[in-house]
Amino acid sequence: MSAAEAAFPILGYRHAAPGLLYWAYVVAISAGWTDGESIGRKGRRRDRGGVGDWTGEQRGDAGRRRARGDGRRDAAALQALARQHGDAVVPLVIDLLDPAECASLLPKVLENTGQLDILHANAGIYVGGDLVDADTIAIDRMLNLNVNVVMKNVHDVLPHMIARGTGDIIVTSSLAAHFPTPWEPVYASSKWAVNCFVQTVRRQVFKHGIRVGSISPGPVISALLADWPPEKLEEAKAAGSLLEASEVAEVLMFMLTRPRGMTIRDVVMLPTNFDL
Repeated sequence: MSAAEAAFPILGYRHAAPGLLYWAYVVAISAGWTDGESIGRKGRRRDRGGVGDWTGEQRGDAGRRRARGDGRRDAAALQALARQHGDAVVPLVIDLLDPAECASLLPKVLENTGQLDILHANAGIYVGGDLVDADTIAIDRMLNLNVNVVMKNVHDVLPHMIARGTGDIIVTSSLAAHFPTPWEPVYASSKWAVNCFVQTVRRQVFKHGIRVGSISPGPVISALLADWPPEKLEEAKAAGSLLEASEVAEVLMFMLTRPRGMTIRDVVMLPTNFDL
């Protein structure tokens, strides 16, 4: 995956039937990029599902319906998922960098479901390396998706959640949001911004029964790592200091399944062998 490729947010919501959980996968589509910032399983295959897929698996293990797909999504791939899983998947293809399409996210979800319980803002792209070498157009695109789109998605779902008096918002952050990583100043700065956003918005909306938190994994085997500086990637692989997508999903599900009176605001998780 190149630095110009975008990711998808994953929205979880319950349908009218009690205890029945559905997942809507939303793909950001724009000229030149269609892949997700999906995180594959370590080892035999690098394309076997991302954090969102594994989160769906965790929900399935809890006795609810589940949906999962591969790490590369376009309109055709989403339709194939829908055919495979029936109404457990609602595919939405949206260019999140187009303001009008971005604003259509919640209306399209509600048109299909009537209700939204969980927003997992998982969209993001990566710009690493020395700042002097970075492409300024790529910087603009990354900041727009990693920061602005997250803020707009959360802004758009809040009135619905406030009216219902409940809701969960989880934002995928990064270990880079908690340490000034010198090999990725642009990407890390976007995640520092997201952490501030999560913590301040939580204080505004907790009185409405809405929980807001972020999950900050260290390096996970993913297409995103293709844009790491090669020496850092080889160093991490050699040390065994990479996380499994399933491990991240388990922690995310832990956050969502706490009693409503408890909010897990921040989780920082990293491989034991990762020296940072």
